[in-house]
Amino acid sequence: MTAWDKNAEVAGTFEVLGTNMGRIILAEHNENLRKYINRHRRRHGQRGTLERWGHDFHRFLRRAFNIREGRAPYHVIRKRFVNGARLNGTHLCILVIAMVIACVGLDTDSDIAIVGAMLICPIMGSVLAIAYGMATVDRALIRDAVGGLALQMAFCLVTSTLYFHFSPVAGMTQALTDNSNPTAWDLLLALVGGFAGGLGNSRDQEPATLISGVAVATSLMPPLCAAGFGLAAVDGGLFLSALYEFGINVVFIALSAQVVLLLLRVPLKRDLNDDGVITAAEEESIQALSHSLRWRILLGTGLFAIPCLLLTANLIREADAPAPAAFGATETAQELAVVCPGFEEYTVGNETAVEAGDTQGRAELVAHVSTNVALDEEARKVAEDLIRIDVPEIDRVEFSVAAS
Repeated sequence: MTAWDKNAEVAGTFEVLGTNMGRIILAEHNENLRKYINRHRRRHGQRGTLERWGHDFHRFLRRAFNIREGRAPYHVIRKRFVNGARLNGTHLCILVIAMVIACVGLDTDSDIAIVGAMLICPIMGSVLAIAYGMATVDRALIRDAVGGLALQMAFCLVTSTLYFHFSPVAGMTQALTDNSNPTAWDLLLALVGGFAGGLGNSRDQEPATLISGVAVATSLMPPLCAAGFGLAAVDGGLFLSALYEFGINVVFIALSAQVVLLLLRVPLKRDLNDDGVITAAEEESIQALSHSLRWRILLGTGLFAIPCLLLTANLIREADAPAPAAFGATETAQELAVVCPGFEEYTVGNETAVEAGDTQGRAELVAHVSTNVALDEEARKVAEDLIRIDVPEIDRVEFSVAAS
């Protein structure tokens, strides 16, 4: 008996019963039958046009952006990330050298020196190790990586402070300004850079070239160098701003690299007491700890980004604010110096004129010409005509003699 015959038989039976219960059971049976037909169609590729297109597009996206393809073995991934947190004498020497190069670059506005310092700077390894520790809930690794990062920060700050203290040409440069003002664009660069770093460290091939590019894009070294300049100049605001920019880079690089590791399903560190035995209680505890840690990280990074977003909003607001009109004052002053005997100063701007009985007043555009000798009527007329040519909307021109 086919499904349709069975449905007809059931329908006939309930038609005879004619009860409300019979109708309810019949409706449930019809719903189950529709589900069976839809499953049959999906199983044999019998979809509607739009549904088939949606399915094909979804399958294309999954294949195109499948980051698990070409993944290195989990033990190789762990080795690459963990090695970045190990410090030795060579590591610290390279760090100091990179910081000196960065200081020279920021002190002289040399982009080549700044990029060179970022290429050899080893700080990125500690940041990625923190990301791996958070993704796998490896508390020992997180502790070691954070400690290593703090030690490297101390070396960098001491080196840069000493450099700028003894440098004969140390001063505020454009490069120092750029690396001590965190914005949302720095945050975005840290996010995409961290994603690229996590992805590169997890590939089958060696990630050296990609990691170097990430180090340049995310700029971990220059903000620390700018913080050292703030210490040398005893400028607390500059020091905190530069250190915050460094923190933004570290936090969001680690966050996005952690996302990559979670998408790759890197296994958690389940042996909590390191006794070589994973119990059911440890398994349950690590799952709960992992879930809790991820929510805390999201909340903490969101709160940490608020000042950066506020600074960016202020920056955009200032950029959009209309600049005050200069009314060509510089050019007009140069022309007045030629036609006015004893010319001293020319200014133009808005003033509020208040008349009798007027409580609010009205804005007027007034030009002031100052000379060291009194001008006759003809000289005043020539000067006023010249000003009105340059500023047609001028309301009045005032002349004064500067006190000798």
